[in-house]
Amino acid sequence: MAVSSRRRHRHRPPRRRTQEERRSQTQARLLEATMECLVDLGWSGTSTTEVARRAGVSRGAQQHHYPTKMVLVAAALEHLLEAQRLAYETAFAVLPPERRDVSGALDLLWEVFRGRPAKALMELAVAARTDDELRPLCRDLNERILQVILETFERLFPANTLPADFVPTMLRGVFAMFVGLSIQNALDDDADGHQAAVLRQVKDVARLIVPGPGVPAAIPDTTPERPSAPADRP
Repeated sequence: MAVSSRRRHRHRPPRRRTQEERRSQTQARLLEATMECLVDLGWSGTSTTEVARRAGVSRGAQQHHYPTKMVLVAAALEHLLEAQRLAYETAFAVLPPERRDVSGALDLLWEVFRGRPAKALMELAVAARTDDELRPLCRDLNERILQVILETFERLFPANTLPADFVPTMLRGVFAMFVGLSIQNALDDDADGHQAAVLRQVKDVARLIVPGPGVPAAIPDTTPERPSAPADRP
């Protein structure tokens, strides 16, 4: 009896991965494992041996792709920045219409700051302060993250009437504040609600500056009200 085409198709062996696909997948596992090590163990606890173990690859394979810890970290840094960019873009893309305001944007920005890619980047930034070899890799780290935030802000609020030189400085201040809040959050997970309270007040102020997506700030009318004309006597 002839075997049906459907049956032949069902038993067809799976397509073998190409060498480039295997290479890319191995590198992705190593970079993800590096992020996990930085978050869980810190810079001092991150080693190529531990990264290889977490990635499930041999030390030889790890050294083939990334011969030293610094080469691995340099690649992981680019991977984390791209993950950070994707997190911003994805978060704001799915923001429902009723939350497309500065308050919703700050809420999502805070969520991104508490994510694992952001924590790994923070660990590298802090460690670079006292590590002469790591510092050159992280020198422009803050500026690159700020650029992502600025691009996202301009897409969210294209019609804002803020001065051009005001927005980058304002966002730099927000970024610095969120860095500090995220360090506090990593220590106490906001057990007493202090970080949430700060975020609420920042959103209150931000709503006065950027009242809505693409909506110019309302300018109050300070013209004195004219007295109404007296009614005509009969």
